[in-house]
Amino acid sequence: MIIKTQPVSTSTEIKNLPKLHAPRNEIMAFDLEWVKAAQANTSAIERRTNSLPGRRSVKKEYQAGWMLKAISCIDLTTLSGDDTANRVRRLCAKALNPVRRDILDALGIEQITTGAICVYHDMVGTAVKALEGSNLPVAAVSTGFPAGLTPFHLRLQEIRESVKAGASEIDIVISRRHALTGNWQALYDEMCEFRAACGDAHVKAILATGELGSLRNVARASLTCMMAGADFIKTSTGKENVNATLPVSLVMMRAIRDYHARTGFRVGYKPAGGISKAKDAVTYLALLKDELGNSWLTPEMFRFGASSLLGDLERQLEHYVTGNYSASYRHAIG
Repeated sequence: MIIKTQPVSTSTEIKNLPKLHAPRNEIMAFDLEWVKAAQANTSAIERRTNSLPGRRSVKKEYQAGWMLKAISCIDLTTLSGDDTANRVRRLCAKALNPVRRDILDALGIEQITTGAICVYHDMVGTAVKALEGSNLPVAAVSTGFPAGLTPFHLRLQEIRESVKAGASEIDIVISRRHALTGNWQALYDEMCEFRAACGDAHVKAILATGELGSLRNVARASLTCMMAGADFIKTSTGKENVNATLPVSLVMMRAIRDYHARTGFRVGYKPAGGISKAKDAVTYLALLKDELGNSWLTPEMFRFGASSLLGDLERQLEHYVTGNYSASYRHAIG
């Protein structure tokens, strides 16, 4: 039984945030000097991020509000070798109704959805059909995900096929070797071709930050991909040994802020891989608000790449309205 409780906070920090209708990021001329000027002070970055959870904690109805915000920014994902059409259809149903109706009623919330569904190319058609009539976008991982080592012409064709199948967002993986060898021109040229192949579909550039060797390379790869027209920059495929971290997120957010200051274009951010707890999601949102402001606190500009995070967020929301923790199996994520 759900106990009726006070509505979640209507603070402008978590509700009624501005809808962003900024122009789409455009391909600009490659500026190697700007890229090479990007540096990263690892010790300072770690000090900043290590202190964040304690300095930016929220409680009670504010915490519930931030968790609802986190749900609205999830790219609900299934990227398994044993994916089936039925699994994808269940995931789509969960994306459209991510929180049990009794919990939403107790919170005073009419409706909420996740930010998108993310699947392999072969499941794009199934997801598009399952979401027909809704505004929920389908994202497809592409370009030889997760390694990005298939022949280049096949990576471009994979993008085109996913767009043709109905994907409105394409998550591409960069060639890590370009970043590891400092061949930023090659990375820029590759990203420009990926962007062109996407057409009207928005492109998220996955940097695979756990394999780039240094935070400096993360900063430089971020700037290079944004110059080449990336609509989002994303940390990881979720398949690396190290995926999203707060230090990497700070570096990428600072690159986004620098790019916006110089060009006027807003680029989105997507941490992915390893974010499975509600408290961690709130910490990422706090960092985003600190570094980029309220304009990025929307599904149009921020996404979590996650599969299990939704289950913990729903579980924590039930704890907020009842005072009790339920078993994880009562909060299916698809």
